[in-house]
Amino acid sequence: MKICYEPKLSILYKKNIVPILMDKFKYKSIMQIPKLIKIVVHQGIGSTILSDKKIINNSIKEITIITGQKAIPCFSKHDESGFKLRKGMSIGVKVTLRRKIMYEFLERFIKISLPRVRDFNGLKDKFDGFGNYNIGIKEQIIYPEINIDKIKKNLGMNISFVTSTKKDLEAKNLLSLFGMPFIKK
Repeated sequence: MKICYEPKLSILYKKNIVPILMDKFKYKSIMQIPKLIKIVVHQGIGSTILSDKKIINNSIKEITIITGQKAIPCFSKHDESGFKLRKGMSIGVKVTLRRKIMYEFLERFIKISLPRVRDFNGLKDKFDGFGNYNIGIKEQIIYPEINIDKIKKNLGMNISFVTSTKKDLEAKNLLSLFGMPFIKK
């Protein structure tokens, strides 16, 4: 007998969110209902510390611990003398989360990490015009997985929530139903 694990937010989406969105936006087909496709977590490395390999390795370890999936380095594609960049230098770290691990990360982000942000009043509802939401985190210490004593430098990170819809209103409703704490107007 095979036991399959399904994250709570995945079950919430199938049982609660789909009927709510279907009723609210009057979709004709269940395939029109927006869904969360992927979450991309990206951490850029400042140009002053590009030469330090330990910072890049620490970033890979931190993002891997936070997301639960192996992070990969990002490399520059061309030379940029203003930033002292050469082609092929490591300039950041990223990880793309999908399916079960995406829902697990989203749940930990909403229920554990966001409440740890100092003076948190909610998230701004600024979408990109294509149904995707991006947020910048200033310090990675909001994640309980990170040991504050072992951090060499606070680099922060960007988190992108990519949805299947092209309309910002539908994407906002989807993320709100997942529990994203947007500022109420």
